[in-house]
Amino acid sequence: MRVLTKWAVLAAAPVVLAACVSSTPEPQMVELDIVETAVSVDDFNTLVAAVQTADLVEVLQSPGPFTVFAPTDAAFAALPPGTVESLLLEENRDQLVAILTYHVVPGEVFSTDLAGQVIEVETVEGSLLAVDATDGVVLNGTSTVVQADVDASNGVIHVIDTVLLPPM
Repeated sequence: MRVLTKWAVLAAAPVVLAACVSSTPEPQMVELDIVETAVSVDDFNTLVAAVQTADLVEVLQSPGPFTVFAPTDAAFAALPPGTVESLLLEENRDQLVAILTYHVVPGEVFSTDLAGQVIEVETVEGSLLAVDATDGVVLNGTSTVVQADVDASNGVIHVIDTVLLPPM
């Protein structure tokens, strides 16, 4: 198993969503940052609330680049009852930050960069995340990437079906 270390600082990845016309006849794409992308997607409401509660908005809007493994609302809903509500309490902010930063890898890593490999990557939280990309992409043996390579101005987002919990 190969180990990749941190490539940059924390942030997440937005998506190219809209085109605008410049003064030239060629259209230019407007890219959203990770937070703007998450806000624009209906399936990231819980993630957006968690990022806001953890005061990570500015970090995830910084230049990066970052790779974010973004759990859907359904992934958060699959946690034991009361978990999300508890994590959003001020007294649990440190735990929330640890969980969210465990979903972020410094640098921009696309699925093609991982294809066919079994590796560990160091997350912004500081722990290693097991990545098996030999048949799709599976994280820690439990979470599957359901949509890969959502490109953003400051990185890339991979949508996942399970909330990852760092080793405690």
